[in-house]
Amino acid sequence: MSFKIVYDSCCDLPEEYYSDPRFQSVPLSLEVGDYHIMDDETFDQAQFLKHVAESEECPKSACPSPDSYMQAFKTDADHVYCITLSSKLSGSYNSALIGKDLYEEEYGEKDIFIVDSLSASCGLGLIALKIMEYEEQGLSFEEVVDKISAFRNDMTTFFVLDNLETLRKNGRLSGMKALVAATLSIKPVCEGVEGNIVQRGQGVGIRKALVKMVDLIEKESRDVEDRILAVAHCNNFERAMLVRDMILARKKFKDAIVVDTRGVSSMYANDGGIIVTY
Repeated sequence: MSFKIVYDSCCDLPEEYYSDPRFQSVPLSLEVGDYHIMDDETFDQAQFLKHVAESEECPKSACPSPDSYMQAFKTDADHVYCITLSSKLSGSYNSALIGKDLYEEEYGEKDIFIVDSLSASCGLGLIALKIMEYEEQGLSFEEVVDKISAFRNDMTTFFVLDNLETLRKNGRLSGMKALVAATLSIKPVCEGVEGNIVQRGQGVGIRKALVKMVDLIEKESRDVEDRILAVAHCNNFERAMLVRDMILARKKFKDAIVVDTRGVSSMYANDGGIIVTY
């Protein structure tokens, strides 16, 4: 049976999958003051980060329209899977649900499964890769749906950001935490818990915060031998490789991938941000 994996543009994948015809991105739009772009193949990370750094206004994103999703669901593939940014952070999931309803009203029933990733960035990427793995194993649509829901619920995401302003201004962190971090160079170590952001620790300076994150991963991760470690970075490949190597020195994962953030993830992670999911 053929399959298609649709994802909103918060999904960060290894580069080769962006040209794979089985994968399709539905872009969010990005705005920094008067600067408006789509988070698609035209996204220029360096230019976007420059606008963010120079603007006094907080960058914003807008989720894809239901019609955008409906158009993506128009495919000859037998099974369609759609992965979205956490519903706690964006309206993308609800838009995809409406898009599915619109498709079925016009074209009839189809095997379409909308996945609320409860994550972001490489978290969506790992779900996409796991769906591909299950489909290539020949599992039925119902089996993939059950297994992906369990996989999503068992995923863990940590992140350390150099700059918390975008998260703070968009109401994702308390103002006090962002103020303390900016004033004292304290970098929080955060975890995504059921789609929400929770602070798990902190370090004075980015290096100590990253070490603290790796300590938490070593202490809390279990049975990772069959899991992929994904590290996403915003414009700092060397830092991402350092984090990957620190983790792999302590834990044995099946594989490890390092990806650069695209538009939406770059907006939230900001220059130098690191996201780890497994």
